[in-house]
Amino acid sequence: MPSLTGHLRRAIAVAASFTLTALGPVVCAAQPAAGGGISDGVVKIGVLTDLSGVSSDNAGKGSVVAATMAIDDFAHDHKVLGAPIELISADSQGKTDTGATIAREWYDRDKVDMITDLTFSNVALAVDRIAEEKKKIALVTGAGSSAISNEQCTAHSVQWMYDTYALANSTSQALLRRGLKSWYFITADYAFGQALEKDASEILTRQGGKVVGSVKHPVNSPDMSSYLLRAQTSGAQVIALANSGTDTLNTVKQASQFNMIQGGKQVFTPLLSLITEVHGMGLKNAQGMILTNGFYWDQDDRSRAFAQRFYAQHKKMPTMMQAAVYSAVFNYLKAIQAAGTDDADTVMAKLKSMKIDDPVIRNGHIRADGKLVHDMLLVQVKTPAESKSAWDLYKILETIPADKAFAPLADSKCALVKR
Repeated sequence: MPSLTGHLRRAIAVAASFTLTALGPVVCAAQPAAGGGISDGVVKIGVLTDLSGVSSDNAGKGSVVAATMAIDDFAHDHKVLGAPIELISADSQGKTDTGATIAREWYDRDKVDMITDLTFSNVALAVDRIAEEKKKIALVTGAGSSAISNEQCTAHSVQWMYDTYALANSTSQALLRRGLKSWYFITADYAFGQALEKDASEILTRQGGKVVGSVKHPVNSPDMSSYLLRAQTSGAQVIALANSGTDTLNTVKQASQFNMIQGGKQVFTPLLSLITEVHGMGLKNAQGMILTNGFYWDQDDRSRAFAQRFYAQHKKMPTMMQAAVYSAVFNYLKAIQAAGTDDADTVMAKLKSMKIDDPVIRNGHIRADGKLVHDMLLVQVKTPAESKSAWDLYKILETIPADKAFAPLADSKCALVKR
């Protein structure tokens, strides 16, 4: 019987087309014979992403490019501990059952050691549970629900780049400081959108803000006019978008057509908006918006060197989700090298002992709850006059230290956290 993944799966030929300029040379100790310390004689990584849906531009093929770069940068012969590194990818279609079936097939039949990306929170939560059951690893770079590393944490997963709390916390505080206290939410009706609205609402209430209303829309909604009308008539000072991908893009574009952004009295703030979306909105529509991101390509010399190599392959600058795949894959391979094995428990322990600092992540470490905390960026979208090139889109307003950006470990509901 044909495999469910069938046409969705594709092996990625990892070509040695880049040199390691940003990280410096990889220091490789004398390698044991091929496969030494490696189960099945190969380290296999799966990128389970969105290749066809609302987040395909934010993750998708770009995530595969990023994973390929990480493998090439780790070792030009594409080996770790003498064993070959293989990469496969598939489209979860944003469906829990599809993602879970692919993950089980990868772990059981294809002997995949680690799955990454996991763009949708519903898919990520399902795959995390399977990874725990199979004693395999899941490094979640694409999904943001804070539950992933909170009440639904597992010992074999890491939430690598961001969560809904980190996005909501920094953006809401910045707008509250500007006196914008009444908020209305336009929320995508799925796990991520609901978590983003919940976290933002709780933070607002604690800080003296007020939620005057909200409306939920189906994922991949082409017509946002009725939701925008409700938000406009609410009288809220801030219209917060708790959605992502093409839903965010469509909301902003249609709001601009209704003269609600530059000509309106309300402030629009997408709580998750990646660089590809802002590029698609255009600076005329997006200028002035305040956003929180975990990565921006023009942050410093290291991020620029990485981003330029990525752009050479993908013809777009990397989103924080795509950049996170690079960081996760590279550091996973580093952990295997340091541990001398690909055993999941040993590698997870090594990852949690490592400092994470690379072209993508600054001042990072993995907490007991499986959350990678690191410096985040509060940015503002530039005006057309300020921008000097097609991807020169953000001004960095503030670097938010890891301990301020993410929820305190003491508040975690993760069962792995010792009390």
